[in-house]
Order: sequence, then C-alpha cells, then structure tokens
Amino acid sequence: MSTTSSMPKSRAPDVGAPSSRAVLFDLDGTVVDTAPDLAGAANDMRARRGLAARPIDAMAPMCSYGGRGMLAAAFDIAPGAPDYDAMYDEFITTYAQRMTRASYPYTGMRALLTDLADDGVRWGIVTNKPERLAVPLIAHLAFEPAPGCVIGGDTAGVAKPDPAPILLACERMEVAPTDCIYVGDSDRDIAAGQAAGMPTIAACYGYIPPDESPADWPAERHVESIAALGEAIQSLWKSY
Repeated sequence: MSTTSSMPKSRAPDVGAPSSRAVLFDLDGTVVDTAPDLAGAANDMRARRGLAARPIDAMAPMCSYGGRGMLAAAFDIAPGAPDYDAMYDEFITTYAQRMTRASYPYTGMRALLTDLADDGVRWGIVTNKPERLAVPLIAHLAFEPAPGCVIGGDTAGVAKPDPAPILLACERMEVAPTDCIYVGDSDRDIAAGQAAGMPTIAACYGYIPPDESPADWPAERHVESIAALGEAIQSLWKSY
C-alpha cells in the first residue's frame, strides 16, 4: 500500500466496453489517497493534547474505517470509551477543515477515468464517507469527466456492506446493476457490490488493516495497482 500520491504521468490501459456500462468506486484508498489528511487530522488532535504525532504510514491501514479507524489508530480507543462521541465529532470537524490539503488521486487514476469516458463508460463514487465530506472533496479534485454520482455513507440511510447505496447509484445513473463493476479496498465493498448483483474488484493497493487478507475476499478480481485495475476492468467486461 502506498500513501504517497501524485498526479498521473502516463495513460492507463485501454478498458473498452459498451456505453451502457459503468464502473462504481469506493473513494478513500481506491480513487483518492486520503491518508495524509485523515491521519493528519488525527495528529492535529494529538497535538492539541500535547502528544507526539504518529507516522502516517502506521495509521493509513485504518483509513478505510474513517473517523472510527483514525481514533483507534491515534488514541487506541473504540466506540463506548469515555468521551468517544465528543472525540469523534472533533475528528470530523478537524478533518473537514483540512481534507483537501494533501489528498490526491492515485497515480494513473485520472488517466483510467479518461479512458473509461473515451469508451463511453461512466463512473461514480459510492463511499461510506459522509456525503457532506465526500461531495466537496470530489468537487475540489475536479475530475474530468466528473462522476455521474457521489453516494455517501448516509445518502441512502444505510452504509456498505448493505447494497442500498450501490443500488441508489445505479438508479441515479440509470444503469442496471448487472452492467456495472464495483471497485473497493475493503471486504465491505466486495460484499456490497456482490449483494447488489455486480462483479467486484478488490483494490489491494488501498488501506488494508494488517489483520486482513484481501486474497480471502470473494472478489472476481484482485489488483495491486491502477494499471492492473484497468486490465481487470477490461477482463471483466469480456466475461460478463
């Protein structure tokens, strides 16, 4: 897993597919490397308490769990701990103030999305990140083409692994679930995509906690890079 991102310098592999299809992505750890700002917000909280910063790389594997994961990584606390709710609210506020400071698409992601668009394939975001955070982050990054939808963890009233957010994305983009692929870096993503009736790709380059093994996730494809992701999308189009 890499927590260092930069703008892509090369074109991603061709992912030719019919125009009736779409690729839906998780956000953090799949499309955008948000670890510097997520971990940065947690370290800002530590600084307020006179504590030394923890390394971003050490906290990054927990980024997939959002604020809950960052509080666990930075303070070794879980829901139910004293003052947990107040600390969670503090984290969300702190993160919102800095979430565009050092978060960038993974190298090659913009090129991949351009290739999808060139082939008439649309894309969208389905994340467990609250909509009030996901929408402005995506807007700030100014993807071209823009996603067809941004579904947050609270948009559908339930979050992944429930398939409802993914099905809502299909509804808003007017595409059948069977004509979509879902890509994510957690077992929740794979479970949600498959429950929604679409093939899935495990983004093993993302935020994987040390006690989890993506090889055990029942995704149709497992990839270690954006280049491999483009190839996996192309392969799945041919299989379905």
